[in-house]
Amino acid sequence: MTVRHISTGSPFEEKIGYSRAVVADGWVFVAGTTGYDYATMTMPEDVTDQCRNALATIGRALEEAGSGLDHVVRVTYILPDKADWLACWPVTSAAFALARPAATMIQAGLQEPEMKIEIEVTARVP
Repeated sequence: MTVRHISTGSPFEEKIGYSRAVVADGWVFVAGTTGYDYATMTMPEDVTDQCRNALATIGRALEEAGSGLDHVVRVTYILPDKADWLACWPVTSAAFALARPAATMIQAGLQEPEMKIEIEVTARVP
């Protein structure tokens, strides 16, 4: 089995000891991704902006793996405040309009208080 690790350069990846994505046997497993802009290490205040950033980071990792958002088969959304979830629907609906993956939303605390959403996906390499 060939395994490839993909990094975004996030300081969390090195400090915690994980990869943004792992490619193995035609699958891409993308770690829980929050809304940081990794170029500036800033976090928007708005949950929809965080959702957009997280999906953009995920999309870049998937592209580097030879996949893309259209090949996502499973997605998990984690939000500290379930009331924020409704505002994310237009963003997630647009991102996954073609893939329409199996999905779960979980309410749970996240690593930092400014984090309002974390998204994890599994995709196929076409």
